[in-house]
Amino acid sequence: MPTEHGEFRMRAYRDRRAGIDHVALISTSGTDRLPEEGCLVRVHSECITGEAFGSLKCECGPQLHAAMDLIHERGGVIIYLRGQEGRGIGLANKLRAYQLQESGVDTLDANLQLGLPADARDYTAAAEILADMGLSRVRLLTNNPDKVDQLEQRGVTVIERVPLHVGFTEQNAGYVQTKRDRMGHQFPGTPEEDAR
Repeated sequence: MPTEHGEFRMRAYRDRRAGIDHVALISTSGTDRLPEEGCLVRVHSECITGEAFGSLKCECGPQLHAAMDLIHERGGVIIYLRGQEGRGIGLANKLRAYQLQESGVDTLDANLQLGLPADARDYTAAAEILADMGLSRVRLLTNNPDKVDQLEQRGVTVIERVPLHVGFTEQNAGYVQTKRDRMGHQFPGTPEEDAR
């Protein structure tokens, strides 16, 4: 599939538990074979507001585009997990959370006030897709330590966490700060990043 970020091969995976299809975008830097162990991998959660509509309330669209650029250049896989809108709470609930955020509630508390988990995402399908491609050791392109933990609990060895620091705007500064300060995401300014 030709894209603005280069050519990728696509594989669709049917998630029978959730009843939806996920997608793997594969770049092997011009070869026809599968990516190799230890390749760069981005596990990306669907975000229609940030990716399709260009919302500046999150950094999801810029993260996906930057991941496509990097993985096209270096080889690897993007696993695009559908059905994970709003950290797994769904689009309608995400819009409800947005409404609470407009009144000053942060992204984590907005979910909790709606009676929802702070982050309901599950990465079982991602681990299964990686296993199908014969990948048990990856360099994971993420800022989210929970993603690393969940993949490792499902048998994927993360040999390196590669940070992805893009898409920061005035409009999402509070959102990013909450993810950093309350959810442990590793952005510049965290002890982990400052030590580098």
